[in-house]
Amino acid sequence: MVFRTGEASVMSLRTFRRDRITRPIFNWASGIMPPISETERDAIDAGTVWWDGEIFTGNPDWDKLMAMPPARLSEEEQAFMDGPVRELCAMVDDWKLTWKDRDLPKEVWDFMRERKFFGMIIPKKYGGLGFSNTTHSEVVRTVSSASVVAGVTVMVPNSLGPGELLMHFGTDEQRDYWLPRLADGREIPCFGLTSPDAGSDAAAMTDTGVVEYGRFEGRKVLGVRLNFHKRYITLGPVATVMGLAFKMHDPENHLGRGEDLGITVALLPTSTPGVAHGERHIPQFTFFQNGPLYGKDVFVPLDHILGGEKQIGEGWKMLMTALAAGRSISLPSQSAAAAAMCARVSGAYARIRTQFNVPLALFEGIQKPLADIAANAYLIDAARRLTLAALDEGHRPSVISAIMKYHATERMRRSVEMAMDIHGGKGIIDGPRNYLGGQHRSVPIGITVEGANILTRNLMIFGQGAIRSHPYMLEELLALSETDKEKSLDRFDRHFWRHIGHAIANTGRALLRGWTAGAVGTAPENAATPAHWKQLSRYSAAFALLSDLCILTLGGALKRKEMISARLGDILAEIYLLGAVLKRFEVEGRLEEDRPIIDYIMLQGQGRIATAFAGVLDNLPARWAAFLARFIAFPAGLPDPQPSDRLTSEVAELLTKPSTQRDRLSPDLYLGEGHGEHALKDLEKAFALVTAIAPIARKLREASVSDPREAVEKGIITASEMDQLAEAKTAADRVIAVDAFPMEEVSPIATQHQPKKTARPRRATQREAAE
Repeated sequence: MVFRTGEASVMSLRTFRRDRITRPIFNWASGIMPPISETERDAIDAGTVWWDGEIFTGNPDWDKLMAMPPARLSEEEQAFMDGPVRELCAMVDDWKLTWKDRDLPKEVWDFMRERKFFGMIIPKKYGGLGFSNTTHSEVVRTVSSASVVAGVTVMVPNSLGPGELLMHFGTDEQRDYWLPRLADGREIPCFGLTSPDAGSDAAAMTDTGVVEYGRFEGRKVLGVRLNFHKRYITLGPVATVMGLAFKMHDPENHLGRGEDLGITVALLPTSTPGVAHGERHIPQFTFFQNGPLYGKDVFVPLDHILGGEKQIGEGWKMLMTALAAGRSISLPSQSAAAAAMCARVSGAYARIRTQFNVPLALFEGIQKPLADIAANAYLIDAARRLTLAALDEGHRPSVISAIMKYHATERMRRSVEMAMDIHGGKGIIDGPRNYLGGQHRSVPIGITVEGANILTRNLMIFGQGAIRSHPYMLEELLALSETDKEKSLDRFDRHFWRHIGHAIANTGRALLRGWTAGAVGTAPENAATPAHWKQLSRYSAAFALLSDLCILTLGGALKRKEMISARLGDILAEIYLLGAVLKRFEVEGRLEEDRPIIDYIMLQGQGRIATAFAGVLDNLPARWAAFLARFIAFPAGLPDPQPSDRLTSEVAELLTKPSTQRDRLSPDLYLGEGHGEHALKDLEKAFALVTAIAPIARKLREASVSDPREAVEKGIITASEMDQLAEAKTAADRVIAVDAFPMEEVSPIATQHQPKKTARPRRATQREAAE
């Protein structure tokens, strides 16, 4: 009886809370929070919540992160890396490809087909290689270090093409037919999404498919009449099958589902009557196959719809699901290759090249970009490996994939720019000797594709994360969207008060960690760098607090406050990336020689976090909320630590001396093996020789003697050492040299600049001269 009375009291209190307290809040929230559109819901539902959810709690379980096994290759996968991947790299002459052939040679296409480069992710039962996400990434990374064109050609069929969608959404019949043909290269796939009127805004798509009866292969069948114009389609000019995204309509209601059926995907052989392709775009003079596809009155049966009739209208969800994984692999892999290549070649060139008889590497102005390049290479690869480990465990983290796409390509962009600065004229003169030109030309491509970076930063990372990754926000929004208001109120009441409890607990954490400058933050058990982990815990609590305050005070208007959203996304991203760096340090054995670069990255990262926090707090319209967040989380002001000059020089030095550490910063790159002549082979040889003769050069400097012959005569160095100096000088000169071409080879109209031949002037006679 007492129990029943107590239970009734609790129920009465809940009813009172719902009706008297929650209802006004519910009514207020309904007015300021816009309903979730169908397109937004598909994007939110795509992928899974993973470590981004932990960060949004304000109290990440770092031990859980540390317990995740690192990404590994199997023996079979490693053999593929050591064999076919290296063979493919040696087959590609990037200069000849770009400036003469404008395509990969036939023998390269044939090799990729034969060795199943296009079927790496396709299961073995369909004839593919069945490799892991990690192997897919490693292959793209190594091949891209030899040639961006070859890397893109391998990447697309394994990430954003029909193969990925078939495995997740295709019917058994579609898988049985298409996957073996894709795996062995009989079919070359592409995916048609972007059109002139619809890039990021899929709702603006004008490509249509109308359900009607038509004739196909001599039979009258119910199908779809397609009209489309797609552009920027990688592999489009040579594709034999495309995954086509279009808006499907059924004006006569043949399917009994109404007129507008939504975005749908069809598998369309490019040989189908009415399909036109073969024209090429030229993306920044990076000649991977890319071009438009057109379709006029193309008719196909309904069984061409990917996944069959049950997947009609599910196209946007399919694409978002594929992107959740694909964007974690494709461009981050290429960015990791470019960042590592910039680190390796910039350190070597700065050591080889001298000005005022001093190697560039010793100038402090050069050491700063060198240190930043080293930090970017370490960080991008750390985050790439952690994300791949999550993918291999079955996660499809859409928010993390957006972080990876944006931050990997942006840091790659900055690394390439700094590498060009260090190389100076060497980097801007194109030719076979230039190993940076191709990377520099391709930078805008990575920034633009798979979700332009401006869009990704301003709308996706925090915008999607705040709804998808927040522990309660999605449930609250879904409650507000229900049509039954009483059920909606009940659901909102339940999750809202849990949210309040979470907010109170997190406010306490943010206060404690803020007022102790992070000293009481959490860190993994037995961590090698607990202070760094504790700072991340502090920032995570402050981020969760500020996120709740922004959502509370801005409501649906936060979607339009893109600059505030972007800065919140920067904080979320930095916490993830820095956590990946610390995990990599632990996984690789806490190597003491890596501590300088870890400290450098963490100090820089904390500075970026401080800048982002300041931007939000300075611009948050609700000034009381900004004051409250500052008081709780940053009572002594925002910390803005920066690496010291000494630490910067120490990190830069990692790239300018031969060491296993330098090799670990730039692993598995293609450095010209298998080529008769290759610029990177020359660079590696010169670097080894120049660093080897450093003690000999020191003897000359200490003796104030510049001529090696004089030094031999004076007994300062031996004749053998003089020969070593000469060999190193020859090798260095070969690296520093740039290409020059005959004028007629560069320009077909070069003869117009050649001076005209004229008769020699006649010498005046003595009489004429006198007159």
